[in-house]
Amino acid sequence: MSELLLNPAILMMAAGLVALVLPRRALGIWAVAVPLATLWLLWTLPQGEAGRLTVFGIELITRRIDGLSFVWAVIFHIAAILAGLYAWHVQDRVQQVAALIYAGSAIGAVLSGDLLTLFLYWELTALSSVLLIWASRNPTATKVGFRYLVIQVISGLLLMCGALVLYRDQGTVAFGHIGLEGLAGWLIFIAFGIKCAFPLLHNWLQDAYPQATPTGTVVLSAFTTKLAVYALARGFAGEELLITIGAVMTAFPIFFAVIENDLRRVLSYSLNNQLGFMVVGVGVGTELALNGAAAHAFAHILYKALLFMSMGAVLHRVGTVKASELGGLYKSMPVTTIFCIIGAMSISAFPLFSGFVTKSMILTAVGGEGYWVIWTVLLFASAGVLDHSGIKVPFFTFFFHDAGHRVKEAPWNMLLAMGITAFLCIGIGVYPEPLYAILPYPVDYAPYTAAHVITQLQLLMFAALAFAVLMRKGWYPEEIPSTNLDTDWLYRRLLPRVIRSLLNGMWAIDRGARAGAMAVVNGVVERMAKSHGPEGLMSRNISIGAMVSWVSLFLAIYLFLSFY
Repeated sequence: MSELLLNPAILMMAAGLVALVLPRRALGIWAVAVPLATLWLLWTLPQGEAGRLTVFGIELITRRIDGLSFVWAVIFHIAAILAGLYAWHVQDRVQQVAALIYAGSAIGAVLSGDLLTLFLYWELTALSSVLLIWASRNPTATKVGFRYLVIQVISGLLLMCGALVLYRDQGTVAFGHIGLEGLAGWLIFIAFGIKCAFPLLHNWLQDAYPQATPTGTVVLSAFTTKLAVYALARGFAGEELLITIGAVMTAFPIFFAVIENDLRRVLSYSLNNQLGFMVVGVGVGTELALNGAAAHAFAHILYKALLFMSMGAVLHRVGTVKASELGGLYKSMPVTTIFCIIGAMSISAFPLFSGFVTKSMILTAVGGEGYWVIWTVLLFASAGVLDHSGIKVPFFTFFFHDAGHRVKEAPWNMLLAMGITAFLCIGIGVYPEPLYAILPYPVDYAPYTAAHVITQLQLLMFAALAFAVLMRKGWYPEEIPSTNLDTDWLYRRLLPRVIRSLLNGMWAIDRGARAGAMAVVNGVVERMAKSHGPEGLMSRNISIGAMVSWVSLFLAIYLFLSFY
């Protein structure tokens, strides 16, 4: 029992429940102190499997620490600490409790050694994270939250079905390499793919994340999708299908991000883009590629959080993150501007920033295995990232067309959280060895070679030149208030039309059936009226004499038949 409870995830979730009764003023301290304490616990725990349970004859492993799970557990703790600091000023108990339980359940899923334990934490991430969307407390967020929850629960149900099929076929629910050989593998693969926002399964991300609170979006960006990447790395490393899926993920969000007006939605598309690099790394499956996927997940959580933090600060002060309504904020929020630029340079993989030393591992692994078409797609996607996240987000927020907003700088806790995150983004980029030291496999990779630095700078400079030319020529898509649809067209446009057509058809059939039934009823009524109506035969008066004559006739016939 002691080993079962000696689990950072369980302790963090228990602390989340304790937050229900804490004074509101203590919530900020609690949100930072708890993940700090559980990170220390994680660092002191030995590697291996522990916390075993037997339920209905099935062995469950609630804590497995190895090279793969450790790096994800560490960055999830760091993300929880930074998110807690960023939300220090928030006295909404729902958000603080949900954030701790959400982070704890994500860590628990990473440390799970079997699919049933993974399923429990998988569903807890869904139930706790949706509260960060509903915490916005507006009708749109409520509807979006329900859509988000339905999709996340479907992912969990597919995971459970796959685990049960696997147990039937193999007699085990151990969470190791699964592969795509049978039904169980495909069910689990689709479950992971939904949470990883695979193409055509991705729109829940762009739909939900921008509707969360300013601090809630930072928390959401860190856990769910990266948990799915970990699950793919654990269960489906080396599956070539993932290479194609990942390449598509890197490319298609670029086009939607360029035309999007909501900057948190732009960052959601770029999140999808960055996930694609990790998925490609998992699909390649070599040690370098898996190291690259893990390292890029680590770095991505930090710089994506930094970008969402900067947009959250703008939303907190200005009340909007619509590009068409912003601009010139560098005058009022200069520190936030600097931190946003650091996040933008990190995601764009500038030398001396974190993305440079992690994304390149994946590109090197892809080229080393001979996937040159995929490598070209990733190179194009890298240039696209600079356009929509590296330039567009800071440019339209802080510099382009001054909208006249004169506001205060972000609160101190937001600035401190952004400052620490920015320091980590630069620190990893300048000195990546500490990160490389905790990766799943020994690292034999040097990011700072002359060829790599020159190639990356050329790529970035030409991408920046393309943006400048498009802006000067007026060819860059104008930032206008709009709602852009991609796969949500299916349920926002196509599905309502199909439902309306079906209902119209049903109503036409109903009208026809009712008209036919009423025609039959009217015919019967008319016939009854002819015989029983006021002028009908059965309603006519008969004289007493005629009645006596008829009675005498019937009596005579009766007497005749009686005698003969």
